[in-house]
Amino acid sequence: MQNKGYQADWLYELKQKNNIVSVIGKYVHLERKGGRYWACCPFHHEKTPSFAVSEDEGIFYCFGCKESGDVISFVQKYESCDFTEAVALLAKNVNMQVPEFKGDSDAVERKQLKERVLKLLDDTYKHYQQNLYTQSAKPAQDYLKSRGFTKRELEDFKIGYSIDWTELVDFLRRQGYTYKEMIDAGVVQKKSDGQASGEEQDISQKGDNYYDVMAKRLVFPIFNAFNECVGFSARVLGKSDFAKYKNTADTIVFKKGRVVFAINLVKALKQQSGLDKIIIVEGQIDVMAMHRAGFKSTVACMGTALTQENAKELKKLSNNVVLCFDGDEAGIKSTIRSIDILKEEGFNVLVASIPDKHDPDEILRQQGADALRKIIDEALPITDFLLLNEQNKYDLSKADEKGKFTKSAIEIISKLGSNSEEEVYLEKLSDITSIPIDILRRDLQIRTNNKVEKKQENVAENVLTARENGNIRAIRFIIGSLIFKKPFVNKNIDYKKLLPRQADIIDMALKGIPISSYYDYFDVEDNPMLKDCLGIDFSAYENADKRYFDECVWLIASQELTKKQTELAEQFKITEDREQRKKIAEELNALGKVLREKRLEEFYVR
Repeated sequence: MQNKGYQADWLYELKQKNNIVSVIGKYVHLERKGGRYWACCPFHHEKTPSFAVSEDEGIFYCFGCKESGDVISFVQKYESCDFTEAVALLAKNVNMQVPEFKGDSDAVERKQLKERVLKLLDDTYKHYQQNLYTQSAKPAQDYLKSRGFTKRELEDFKIGYSIDWTELVDFLRRQGYTYKEMIDAGVVQKKSDGQASGEEQDISQKGDNYYDVMAKRLVFPIFNAFNECVGFSARVLGKSDFAKYKNTADTIVFKKGRVVFAINLVKALKQQSGLDKIIIVEGQIDVMAMHRAGFKSTVACMGTALTQENAKELKKLSNNVVLCFDGDEAGIKSTIRSIDILKEEGFNVLVASIPDKHDPDEILRQQGADALRKIIDEALPITDFLLLNEQNKYDLSKADEKGKFTKSAIEIISKLGSNSEEEVYLEKLSDITSIPIDILRRDLQIRTNNKVEKKQENVAENVLTARENGNIRAIRFIIGSLIFKKPFVNKNIDYKKLLPRQADIIDMALKGIPISSYYDYFDVEDNPMLKDCLGIDFSAYENADKRYFDECVWLIASQELTKKQTELAEQFKITEDREQRKKIAEELNALGKVLREKRLEEFYVR
């Protein structure tokens, strides 16, 4: 049992007022079939809907990836927020007052720390913003003017400036924050003991022990999808031996691999006018330049390394992505890495071909928005981009290099998985290399056969481990039937005695609590059995009736009785006392009769 920090009755009322179909329907397209609503799962890539929502029970379950939960956990998963944030969002939807959070001490402390850090970050970015318009910020003002940014962009992105090493520290102290809170938020660090190194050598010599991490830099606040400032990225101005960009270290609210710069603006754009695609560029300056030029759906990850978490965040906004990384070698490598991640999440991906050694901002400044729009409009499908990239590596006038290119191209085409698509690209490859298409088809067939053989080997190795344990299947059906109050449940059985490990769940089932409330009383994510029981598909059982239920009960009961029989037999072997042996023998005979006649009296409610 777990403490969610709010009364179960209040949580149930919250969920009743937030109809799960209405809430989930705002995020994904649901279609009613039978007694459930169905959609392609928003938590994994699939083409055939396996994500089911039960309005009556107030829960969802994906039969593909096994994600499940109530309306609160859906909001948690989809919005990437914690439990209390999801509760607050849903309460706001229906104008309910959120009661005081009363979780365990660790949960309360973590919640308070998170709230304090967010408040400190909010004060910090606003202070940096004010700094930008002071006389001390002239280096930043000159830089922004040289890049052509107007006050509109500076306000949209909340751009700021860190004046020196200690000015922010002093400001936050005046606001009542402790040094520990500043460090927890990632905006301040303590000066190293002994000889300072790196940027610390430039800290004021007045003996300060704490300094602004982003000192003397142009500051870009990083906002999450809820428009909360969670951290910063900062750019050094002018020539420097220090790193050009510096990011907030990981904190309770900031994880570099999950952050998407400008996601708050793109989410707002979707809510206001819809969104046909997301454009991904490399850096914050590129994002600002793109937005200024009218490409309002542009975002960037922290650095060029797009992660699985980034992709999941973006998938909530659109299925269509255009990669618009720099045209240098590093940009091409990042594009190729990003393609695999985006494909795995089910995106439709196009790649904009930025000219060599240029970036989107340079195209905009030198050639204008129309030139970049043309590049984006002519973005290549993944396979075309990959083939062109491979082709650029080789001199096809040389036989050996043409052979290497052809081999790489066949490998790329073999991943398409569609005969019609393969044929289209084989024709293209034939035109490029002048190799007859029949020869290319044979090469592709050889490559495909090798893949099939390897796949079959893997399948053969996994056959045994993939078989479902009969006991688990029976236990799942019994508990699922109790939870969903099936009429064929035998009310004479003491199920806690039959399944003692599941006593807590059975207790709740016998009390008849609402299905969605299991997520309030239990940590379902860490309880695979309960998770499967809540998502049980009774239609998957050939005979989900009283007879089948009784068979499941007997399977578990007979194993317990057989175990007892084995233990008694062992006792009989080692017991020398004649009266004791006689008593054990009688018990064994009685137990044998119970097993032969399939009697369940031992498990009856007393």
